[in-house]
Amino acid sequence: MMDPYATLQVGRDASSDEIKRSYRKLAKELHPDLHPNNPASARRFNDITAAYDVLSDDAKRRQYDSQQAASEAAARAGRAGGGANPFDADGLDSFFGRSRSWGFKRDGAGAGPKLRGADIYQSLTISFTEAAVGAKKRLVIKDQRILEVNIPPLTQDNQTLRLKGQGGVGTNGGPAGDVFVEITVEPHPLFTRRDNDILMTLPVTLPEAVLGATVTVPTIHGMVSLKVPKGSNTDTVLRLRGKGLGGVGDQLVTLKILLPATKDAELTDLIEQWSKRHSYSVRPKY
Repeated sequence: MMDPYATLQVGRDASSDEIKRSYRKLAKELHPDLHPNNPASARRFNDITAAYDVLSDDAKRRQYDSQQAASEAAARAGRAGGGANPFDADGLDSFFGRSRSWGFKRDGAGAGPKLRGADIYQSLTISFTEAAVGAKKRLVIKDQRILEVNIPPLTQDNQTLRLKGQGGVGTNGGPAGDVFVEITVEPHPLFTRRDNDILMTLPVTLPEAVLGATVTVPTIHGMVSLKVPKGSNTDTVLRLRGKGLGGVGDQLVTLKILLPATKDAELTDLIEQWSKRHSYSVRPKY
């Protein structure tokens, strides 16, 4: 069982307005439209919706509070006297049967209901390279515990990692909740990702493009040499095989020819003389 008050992050004495404000805030953060293809967010959104369905209805809320108080009293009496638990959990099972998140499991005599620990939702920002090749990260979660998170290779932006059994502690022998870590991958100043390939744009000089050259190029695996063929042009794409992700992707390098930053009279004169003897078109006829 999950406590609807804990799910909505409000106290048991919260007013209707406080419950409504907390629900709207959480629903806005977790709406499926903002987290497509994210089962953890969808599950959390369903949880808060079910919790709000209970706590926003005065009759349901009174019934839940009354049955919860009776259950807790029965559990205390059972522990104190060793007798059978006089509280029949079927009433709560029936009441919460519409919600996936709530429903008591019948336990042994006097033990009280088994309550599943709360799930904890965290976010973690990692670098492009950490997402590409994997990493181990330390994460301080909301209850101040420090967990080690294994970031698998090929992790994607907005992916959610599940740390099973690392959430809130269960009650009366109930299972612990989970920790769901939503990953944000920082953009890289040079690289972007397309499936298992890495893309980058490489500036080259006019002599390198015209005459050809061997240049040094960064990859997520380190610096490598790349041969620029003679007569290369802007938007020429060169492939570094195996330098992408997972040992199967490549790095695709798009060339961008840059002229000198300062005006060069000799280069200008050379181009003027060359253009008088050569003519070519680079644009279609409009």
